Amino acid sequence: MGRLKKLKKIHIHREGTHTLAIGLLILLVIDAILYFGFDNKIPFYVAAILSIFTYGIMVNFFRCPIRLFGADTEKIVVAPADGKVVVVEEVEENEYFHDRRLMVSIFMSLVNVHANWYPVDGTIRSVTHQNGKFLKAWLPKASTDNERSTIIIETPEGIEVMARQIAGAMARRIVTYAEPGEDCYIDEHMGFIKFGSRVDVFLPPETEVLVKLGQKTVGNQTIIAKLP
Repeated sequence: MGRLKKLKKIHIHREGTHTLAIGLLILLVIDAILYFGFDNKIPFYVAAILSIFTYGIMVNFFRCPIRLFGADTEKIVVAPADGKVVVVEEVEENEYFHDRRLMVSIFMSLVNVHANWYPVDGTIRSVTHQNGKFLKAWLPKASTDNERSTIIIETPEGIEVMARQIAGAMARRIVTYAEPGEDCYIDEHMGFIKFGSRVDVFLPPETEVLVKLGQKTVGNQTIIAKLP
């Protein structure tokens, strides 16, 4: 019972501690100026309510739930992020594989957890970062035109899986923890994307996809596919 309670605790992601501290300081300064600088307290009350609302959104954005998959991970592909499935289709992947791949894309809105998990167990073969545009993350061109980080993972069975972190219209910073040559596992954080974004997973064409377009996903919990 104690272990279950521990897993349900929500932590603040390390990528958010600096932003939350600076944001809190700015909001407190604004509220203090309005409170002590004006006799009419109505602007202060309005600002205080807006400050609480704004800060609540920020805390919600940077929350980091502790999750364990808790099942056999052999040939399993889990959702790398919380969000909604916006693409399930076979596409031509021309940056690494140069062949046809199944692409599953998960869009993260402002209210979703923005931590990213590794979708498979394996060894990291390559990590690259490309600068690009900041189109809306759900647009098809976002996968190839936006700023992005691409991680290639080779599973224990020798299958290569690509995970691509994509910046969106609001996202201006992609954080990737993956390092070439390291082993990675489901349950571990792959990275973090700040303020609205998307993660694509590219799989072999014969992969069995287990999610549908529009389906909501829970990072490190929802099984999105089974590898051949």
